[in-house]
Amino acid sequence: MSTTWDPTRYLRYDSERSRPFIDLLARVDVNARHIVDLGCGPGHLTQVLRRRWPQAEIVGVDSSPQMIERARTEPDDRVRYELADLREWRPEGPVDLLVSNATFQWVPGHLQLLPDLADRVASRGALAFSVPGNFTAPSHQILHALAAEELYEAYGRPDERPNALDAAAYLDLLSRPGWSVDAWETTYLHVLQGPDPVFEWISGTGARPVLESLPADLVAAFSAEFKARLRAAYPAQSYGTVLPFRRVFVVAHRSNQ
Repeated sequence: MSTTWDPTRYLRYDSERSRPFIDLLARVDVNARHIVDLGCGPGHLTQVLRRRWPQAEIVGVDSSPQMIERARTEPDDRVRYELADLREWRPEGPVDLLVSNATFQWVPGHLQLLPDLADRVASRGALAFSVPGNFTAPSHQILHALAAEELYEAYGRPDERPNALDAAAYLDLLSRPGWSVDAWETTYLHVLQGPDPVFEWISGTGARPVLESLPADLVAAFSAEFKARLRAAYPAQSYGTVLPFRRVFVVAHRSNQ
């Protein structure tokens, strides 16, 4: 069973989720005519690419029918969206920019996939991506500890647990002759507003496979306990609730060959 993603819930923190993508693109130095957005989601960041490279032909690829349906609600004659599994999808020809934000952590075997995708980049093009680096954060530790308790453990889907490496590992993976690789990490301090904002954040992303796996009569109890533990781990301040979020970035530029 694959996860059903909710574009509306995901976009609840659009500004915070978009910032790493904008920071990633600031390091990309490419005159791009053909761009592919891998894991484009609801298309909100594909439009950022459109503004940066207004003459480019852009393809957004995602495995979620719900996300692709949402993306297609804003038609653009230079942007098209494809429903596909990134493990199987390949471009028809060389691409000037392959870009991805917060997607590869959901792709099993993405370490084997990345060099193959890099081979599809055109001369003087780039592969650029970011992934979360917060899988040991309290939010994830609490989630998996609760999901492992006797009441819930039979319903987990460990095969859909996201995973990513640190910047040094991606640097080593993609540093090959003819490539210049820039890899770094940043911890954002997101100040979230409203009741149980950390739950609202993670329930749209990392916790979604767990919540979807539970039978309807257990979701409320699980969510209530999860919220309580998150409130203890991330106490509200007078100005909001601080969510530290580590991100890993990689920009690999290909030389003229």
